[in-house]
Order: sequence, then C-alpha cells, then structure tokens
Amino acid sequence: MHSKKSLEDDFVNPPEGEEIEEQLEGEEAEFENPQFEGEFAESAEEGIALDVGDELAQIHEMISARLEASDQEPATVEAFADGEFNEFQNIVGVAYGLGESDGADILEPGGTSLDIYVAEPMSADAVRESLIEGMGIAEAASEEIPMNVIVTGMIDAQPHRFKIRPAPGGVSVGHHKITAGTLGCLCTGRRAPRNRRLMMLSNNHVLANSNNARFGDSILQPGRYDGGKNPTDRVAILERFVPIRFGGPSNYVDAATGWCWHELVRRELIYRRSRGFGLFRISSQVKPARVGMTVGKTGRTTQLRRGRVTGIGATIRVNYGGGKVATCRDQVAIRGIGSLFSQGGDSGSVVWTWDRNRFPVGLLFAGGGGYTFANQMWRVVRALDIRLIT
Repeated sequence: MHSKKSLEDDFVNPPEGEEIEEQLEGEEAEFENPQFEGEFAESAEEGIALDVGDELAQIHEMISARLEASDQEPATVEAFADGEFNEFQNIVGVAYGLGESDGADILEPGGTSLDIYVAEPMSADAVRESLIEGMGIAEAASEEIPMNVIVTGMIDAQPHRFKIRPAPGGVSVGHHKITAGTLGCLCTGRRAPRNRRLMMLSNNHVLANSNNARFGDSILQPGRYDGGKNPTDRVAILERFVPIRFGGPSNYVDAATGWCWHELVRRELIYRRSRGFGLFRISSQVKPARVGMTVGKTGRTTQLRRGRVTGIGATIRVNYGGGKVATCRDQVAIRGIGSLFSQGGDSGSVVWTWDRNRFPVGLLFAGGGGYTFANQMWRVVRALDIRLIT
C-alpha cells in the first residue's frame, strides 16, 4: 500500500542563486564508472539467463573489445552512398539473443545466437568475413557459431511534450541547453545528505548535456524544444551525472539526477487514455533484464509502449552527434510489440516489467532501426548511488 504522506515531509528543496555557488565546493557533479560489488554484483550474474557457452562468450568479448578500441566512426549513409567505408565500420554492435530477429540463421530450438548489429544491410557471410578479416577474429569462421545479422542503422542517442505540474514520469524534460528528453522517475540518494534530496532520474545527455554541464544548471519541464523557458519552467537543478567517455574505455550507463523542488514533481508516471490521462506507479525494486522479458515504458514522444527484450550483454557504438561516438557495454536490446518501442525524445524513460509488479529493469538511452537500447537499471542505481521512489 502506497503512503499518502506529502513529499514535503521527507525532502528539502535545492539551493538557489548564491547558495548554488556555495555548494559547488562540497559537491561532485560527476563520477567514474564504479566497480560493482556485493548486492549489485549478484544482479550481474542473475541477468545472464542464457546458456551462452565458452566459445560464443569468447567471440562476443573479442568483438566488444574491437569495437571499444576502434578509433573509426561507424559508417554513415553518405559514406555508403559514396563507397567510402569498410565493412568493419558497418558493424555497430553485438549482443546475446535467441535467434528470433529479422533474417536469422536457422538455429537449434531454444538455442542462443550471437546478434550482430549493422548500420546497412549485410549478408551473414559478409559479416563473418568482416569479423575474420577486418577484426582478426578467426574463431568466427566456424559455421557452428549461430549468428543473427540485425540492421539497426546508426545507433543514436535519442532526443508528452506539454507542461504539467506536478510533473510525473514520462513527460518532456531537459537541461536548459538541449532539445528534450524524458523524465524517467523519482529517486533519492542512498546516504546523507543526498537522502534528503528528491531527485529525478534520466540520462546524462538529457539532464547534463552530454557532460557539458555543472552542478546547479537548470532542468526544464517541458524541455526547451517543447517550449520550456529558463528559469520560468525550471523544476530541478543538475545534481549528479556519470561522465560519458567518448572514443575511449567503454561506458555502462548514460545517467544523471536532477534535484527537484518537491512541489513541482510527483511519484507517478503518466499515460494517455481514451479520455485524458492516467497515472500509475512502478516498483522501487530493481530487477535485471532477461531475454524474452515483456517490458513497457512511457516517454515524451511515443508515450506508453510495450516491447520485448531481444538481447542482453550488448556492446554497441552510439553516435551522440558532433562527431562524438561512445562504446557502451552490457546494454539491453528491445524490440517493440505491434509498434516502435521508442523514438527520439524518449531517452531517459524507465523500462519496467509488463506485469502487476512493474519492476524497473532499464533506463532507455539510444535506438536505431526499430531497436531500442537501455542501460541495466541495477547498474544505474549503483553508479548514481540512488534508490528509486514509488
């Protein structure tokens, strides 16, 4: 049973004006990706529910390492048109799947596949050749390695559009210098003094302008692209973010928190009904995503959608624009059921199990070719040192 106690009873509002500058000395607005220990390390093991096998795992890791080490940007549509690309650039990611995607090899029933994401259509034979010749992975030559080739196009970090007070999860929000993304849900810190802060959860590229921000920057609802103005529509200030590492070591999360004025936000998430809007809550108990899991999300652009997890352990190269490309590991791949699961502007949406529990499993941050990618939520809460509020 949910408590009806006011948010005002539990949380303090963020500082304003000169108070923000005074707090800068004592605040760290960003973190490095942490090591995962204790209760969170167990979540990593629980999330791998597939019978992967040593050989498949070895090739997956080799491809991931090559993608991480590459200093080449993924191929663009223009490069393909001009013939100025190599097949290695066409490979933009890899994941573990069940062989149920478009154009799969025939697999043993219930078997696990290696899902290879490509920017432009490419045959399975050409992919194998590229892995062998372009990446130097001789092990990929074996016909016993089940492989799916999935066309996603370029995987891009993705940019309810109205103003609403108090603002629920699922609506337009953003750093005052970006276009717009999605307010995922509310959270609080795990220890003092952050346990007295009511915060919103979304992506770094939504709340922290892809690292180009500092503690205290204004977060607007709706986002600037949807008419939000600073400071009139400010509902929070930037509180913390995990830096996105471009062109270097892998990232595990694209995540940030904004310190909210408690009277301007609410615990529930929003969805559109035949008449008006409805509100619902998700669980505060985080679960790892599993292949085959039916999930949902509500976001700024496509609102309430249902999908299915098609891959886990995904390593992908994500285009953040302006020539900035980041390699992201251990991501969750999702395909919409009946319609697209997400579009630009849905970044920051919480992904949850499509059942009565609505356990959070991911934080949506990128997509391409009808596929959506999300961070594992257990990694997000660990990286930001937060607890979700429901």
